[in-house]
Amino acid sequence: MPKAYLISAYHEIHDQDALAAYAKLALPSLTGAGGTFLARGMPAAAKESGKMQRTVLIQFDSLQAALAAYDSPGYQEAMRALGNNAVVRDIRIIEGV
Repeated sequence: MPKAYLISAYHEIHDQDALAAYAKLALPSLTGAGGTFLARGMPAAAKESGKMQRTVLIQFDSLQAALAAYDSPGYQEAMRALGNNAVVRDIRIIEGV
């Protein structure tokens, strides 16, 4: 079964305190659901149409595990900590090859 990846690109961060509250809840929720953080932070370089924006890459054992982690009550609680305006981000869940 192929691995799956949750990729989050932060286009804008408006509230650092809300982001910190989110991270405090999201980290244990996602790792508890089997996620492994492979990378997080600012890119070393942005090429072609890339943008210098905070990016997070999390690996899961399967697509089903990644989707379940995102939908889990713990992660949904973390997302509520962000409120509606703390960040603008793009989250993608993709299956590995």
